[in-house]
Amino acid sequence: MEELLVYIQSHVQYAHWIIFGSLLLAGLNIPVSEDAMLFISGLLASKNPELKYQLFAGVFAGAYFSDLICYWLGRTLGPKIWKIKFFAKMISQEKVDKVSDFYQRFGMITLMLGRFIPFGVRNGLFLTAGLGKMNFFKFALSDLIACTISCTLFFNLYFSFGETVIEYVKKGNIILFSIVLIALAAWYFFKKKNKKSMAQ
Repeated sequence: MEELLVYIQSHVQYAHWIIFGSLLLAGLNIPVSEDAMLFISGLLASKNPELKYQLFAGVFAGAYFSDLICYWLGRTLGPKIWKIKFFAKMISQEKVDKVSDFYQRFGMITLMLGRFIPFGVRNGLFLTAGLGKMNFFKFALSDLIACTISCTLFFNLYFSFGETVIEYVKKGNIILFSIVLIALAAWYFFKKKNKKSMAQ
């Protein structure tokens, strides 16, 4: 990340375009971290306040359109996605079924929580939305709201506090990820238990 930061800093007048383009690649599941791009854009904005709005626009638009690309990737490829090793390792049919059920039950809340969870969870959610044929306009609107909240929050945190806050953000993400995992496990356990009791 340091090398990327140095490169972008040396081309700071084009930084918003570099960040935007890098995030579009993330939509194709090329490992470009949205969290890193938010950190870099916020840090650059603090050092170059005159570029603050361009940098925010670049990272926000890149993050949002990246999500839409990921959604359409899942929707267009459909079940064929499991024939591509790169994607097959990332998401299973079982996971698609579980997340699709969450979309049906909780809708926008699923996206809102998912946007705050790193470790490839975001792209998995967006691919699943596409694979599950979630209504595009519903997805686009829900994700727009979630993306606006997460990008605005983290960009301003990094802009205001820089590197001093990054460890807290990492810890917060890990805590949130753990809570969601526990909640998913509990939900799955109770659902399985209810099925057994109904069968009896």
